[in-house]
Parts: sequence; C-alpha cells; structure tokens
Amino acid sequence: MSKTYGYARCSTNEDKQDINRQIRELKAAGADEIVFEYEHGDAVVKQQLQALLDAAQEGDTIITLEVSRLTRSTQQLCEIVNVIKQKRLRLVIVGSITVDCRTGQIDPMSQAFIQMSAVFAELELSIIRARVRSGMQNAKAKGKKIGRPRVTKEDIPTIFLRHYPEFVNGNLNVSELARVCALSRPTVYKYLKLLG
Repeated sequence: MSKTYGYARCSTNEDKQDINRQIRELKAAGADEIVFEYEHGDAVVKQQLQALLDAAQEGDTIITLEVSRLTRSTQQLCEIVNVIKQKRLRLVIVGSITVDCRTGQIDPMSQAFIQMSAVFAELELSIIRARVRSGMQNAKAKGKKIGRPRVTKEDIPTIFLRHYPEFVNGNLNVSELARVCALSRPTVYKYLKLLG
C-alpha cells in the first residue's frame, strides 16, 4: 500500500523558526508521515530529505509546500526529480504542481515548470544574500561590529557543563547531549571543540 510523506524544512533551528505551520499544512494536504529538518536550502546534504527519498517505495507520494523547501539549487532539484522518476514516485508541491512519475516518466511541461521554479528559488536566495552582504557592509561602514561574538570556555552554559561528563563517559551521544541541554548540534560541536 502506497504512503504519502510530507517534507518540511526551515533554514535555522527551532529557536529561530517555527516549522509547525509547515507540518500542520502538510497534514491538512494528506501527509500520513511528516519528515522535517533544520538545514539551509542550498546545503549539499539534507539528511532527512535523503532518508525520505531512500525510504520511499514505488507509488508513494512526497508532499511539500514549496519547491524552495526541497532545495534552492536548480542542480539539486534536477537530481531530486531524477530520483522521483527512477523510483516511480509522485511529488506534490501544494497549490502549485504535481509531478507524477509513477509510470517512470515525467511530462515535459511538468519538468519545465519545476525547473523554472527552482531557478526562481535559487534567484531568491541570491537576492537575500546580496541584501545581507550590503547591509553588513553598510553597518561596518558605520563602525558596527560584524559577525557573532567570539565564544570562549567562560561562555559555555552551566547546563552543558553539567551534562558534559555523561558525554565523555559515553552515556550520551551528540544528539542526546544537544537535546538535554536544549541546544542545536552545531552549538554542541562548538562547545566540545572549546573543551577538547
């Protein structure tokens, strides 16, 4: 029996972006199971998306809200669509387009539309990055300090130091340490590097 998966993605962690809106809308669109992650749109590896594509079986459907949730790279989208075609899946971009490859083929109009959508998602990312660079240069010209403040051992929170021995003893892995400390994995890695 075929399954319908929903895929949601935010660029930054749950402290900065709420992914629940996407999850609610994917459930409303008919997703049986939701896969989500916090990763940049143009990241080469999106672990949860890759796991979803690996797990999906012939005839299954993958739903997402926008092309940009899958990727902001035209090349990556072409690779994803190729997997959809090879595995005979159906990809639904809610309110936009359905790419039905359950026959092992993709119609030329759907292929063109999805590729154009990827081009616009990539363009949007480029515009955002250009604005950020411009804003940073402007702030720097006004004498403002740019970038994150340097973190030292003294900045490591007490909760992390409390659970750190459990990690050293092998009782917690990185993901568990991040969860019990309510920190992102990149932050945990940063603190481990400082203590290492």
